[in-house]
Parts: sequence; C-alpha cells; structure tokens
Amino acid sequence: MRFHSSGLWLAIFLMVTCICMTIVEAGKDYYKILDVPRDAPKSQIKKHYKKLSRVYHPDKNRDNKQAEAKFMEISDAYSVLVDDEQRSIYDRYGEEGLKQHNNGGGQPFQNPFDMFSQFFGGGFGGHGRQQEKRGPNLNIELEVTLEDLYNGATVELDLSKQVVCDHCHGTGARRSEDIVGCSGCQGQGVKVKRMQIAPGMVQQFQQTCDQCDGKGKVIKHACPACSGKKLRRGNEQYSLTVEKGMDNGQTIVMEQEGDEYPDTIPGDVIFTVATIPHVLYERQGNNLYTKQQITLVEALSGFEKSMLMLDGSSYVKLQRTGVTQYGYVQKIQGAGMPIFESYLQYGDLFVEYIVLFPDHVDDNVIDVLKKGTQFPPNHQEL
Repeated sequence: MRFHSSGLWLAIFLMVTCICMTIVEAGKDYYKILDVPRDAPKSQIKKHYKKLSRVYHPDKNRDNKQAEAKFMEISDAYSVLVDDEQRSIYDRYGEEGLKQHNNGGGQPFQNPFDMFSQFFGGGFGGHGRQQEKRGPNLNIELEVTLEDLYNGATVELDLSKQVVCDHCHGTGARRSEDIVGCSGCQGQGVKVKRMQIAPGMVQQFQQTCDQCDGKGKVIKHACPACSGKKLRRGNEQYSLTVEKGMDNGQTIVMEQEGDEYPDTIPGDVIFTVATIPHVLYERQGNNLYTKQQITLVEALSGFEKSMLMLDGSSYVKLQRTGVTQYGYVQKIQGAGMPIFESYLQYGDLFVEYIVLFPDHVDDNVIDVLKKGTQFPPNHQEL
C-alpha cells in the first residue's frame, strides 16, 4: 500500500511537471524575438528593442503587414522582459501563464506606439504624438593609453544616466487604468474662465488646468518603482571601439543613447578621446618623439640599441657610428603612429640623444684625451 501511494504521488508530480513545461514552452519566445539570451541584462534587452523597433516600425514600412506584426511582437516582448515581475512570471509559466496573470489584474501589455514614443519622440511620422523634442547630448571624456591608440582597442565601460522607468514605461502610473481624464478640465487641459470687465460685459479666456498641468489626464495611483516621476537612474554598459591612429579630440558617438525623457528623442553620448601621458613616447600628429640616453663612450665611438615599440612585442633598432653630438635627433622612418583609417601607413619616430657625462674621469684617461687633441708639429694655430 505504501508503494502504491508513493507511485501515485510520483505520477501526479510528473504529470504536473509536464503540464508546467507545456505551459512554459507554449506561446511566443520573447527572448528569441528580441535576439537576446535568457540571462540578458536589461541594458542588452533595451538596446535590442531600440534597434529592432526602428527597423520594423510601421511608418518606416508602409503597406507591409508583416513588418507591422513584427513591430507589435517586438514591443510585447520588450514590455515583458524589461519588467522584473512580468519577466519572472513569463520565465516560469510562459506567455499563457502571463496572460492569465494580467487578466487577473496584473500589469497589462503597453501600447506599442506609446512605448516607442518614450524612446524616439513619437515615431517616424504616422502614429502617436508627433514630437520633435530632442534631449541634450551627453559629453564624456574617454581616457585611453597611447598603446590603445597604436594597436586599437575595445573599451568596456559602465555609464550612469537617466532612463525612463522600465516598470511604467514613462507614464508615471502604477497601471494603465490608473491614468484617467482630469475632472477639472474634462480632459481638455484648459479651463475656461469668465471675468466681468464692465456691467453687462464679460470676457472669456482659457487658462491651463492647474489640476493636470494642461495634460488633460491625471494619475490615480503612482508607479511604485519611480514614485510617479517617470524616470530613474540606471546603468548602461557600452563597448567602444578605439580605432588605430585616433588622436586627441576625436569622438566616438553613440546615437540616441543620452539621458532619456518621456516623449523626447534622447540625445547622443559623445565620447572624446583623451590620451594619458606616456612614460617614454610623446605624440605629435602621426609622429612619435622620445629621448634616449647614451654614455660618453657611446657618444664618441657609436652604439647599437633596441627600443620596445608600442605594440609590446617588436623593437626598433637604434644604431650610430662615429660621434653623436648631445641633442642630436635621429629620424626613423615608418616607426611612428599608424595613420587613422590608413593602417598600413605610419608616421616617423624622432629620437633625441642625451649624452650622460661621467661624474669622475681618471687622470690617465684625461692624458690620453689631451694627447689626442694636440696639434701636429708643423701645425700653426690661428
């Protein structure tokens, strides 16, 4: 009897598990729709939504029903995956389970065009509010090493900025049904005022509604995530490509990735390259300058040295024969910086030699040097 009871409970458990798995697997795969992994962070989800929603927006694909359907699908997927509660329910129970939860009073799907307008100011021209407002650009100094500029590099950084609340999508309301028409102006955004200016004469004028600030709508219950402010602070991860040969002052632009505001096109994030001073090399345009110390003996008799280049693996050969004067500058062609967008061409390297004089010279050495500077017997000094 005990075995029979255990087997029964096992069968029930397996049946429930199969049902749950069927529910989860049923419906649309939102992760696949947005082309992100199941463990994707919000920043990646938002980035893919921005990219795909631009491509498939109906105003950009007129008379293309497939593009419009894809746009709706992308918007639905984003509204779920960017919301922690909705995403958790979807991960456990799938699309059908999410619909049941929302029909029972949970967060409903957002209007795709309203959601798009939160990022891009109202679309491309046919739907929603035709906003032309654009937020300010965000200017950031990007410090890089001379090695980064010589070899090219990928810089990963985390940027804190203002973002539209991902719970209410910029409405400021707990749910969409919490946004209602203003009773003070009957949804018009203005109130009609009458003022008597003389006996029998009344002047009528309009005034912005003080209850809704001219919006025509008020919020009954504020969004718990942003307290009705519509915005919050968020962090975005960026991967910037520093190309070979870039110079100070050059910029890397991330379009429409600036601070977000409801119904406003975000400005750009503009990264300006700033080179960290190098311990050995100084850059001037496409050329490199450096100083090399040599001994007095090397200055008199010549030398051969090797200097490590900025790629960290190859060397440039420094060679002199005979006497090298203090401050002499040697030019080594093609050993400078790579030329931007012409990677096979390089500037030049200029090496200034600094002669190190000894602190003490033996008397016998001085005698030899003096003998070397004596005039021949028949020479007459001018």
